[in-house]
Amino acid sequence: MKKVLISIPDQLAARMRAIIPIRKRSQMITRLIETEVAKREQDLYNCAVAVEKDDTLSREMAEWDTLLN
Repeated sequence: MKKVLISIPDQLAARMRAIIPIRKRSQMITRLIETEVAKREQDLYNCAVAVEKDDTLSREMAEWDTLLN
């Protein structure tokens, strides 16, 4: 387990303290970060798949491979 120091606006911190129990805050923040990271990883994967399906780009990259080798 790694401790991380983050900064959030005072108003948001106060709202968080008011509704999330002290022993549940790390768990809640971890879940939110996991969700966002998974979403961004999926977006990157989708982008990679789209690039692989792009015939024009694939041909151009093959040309670059030929030039670089």
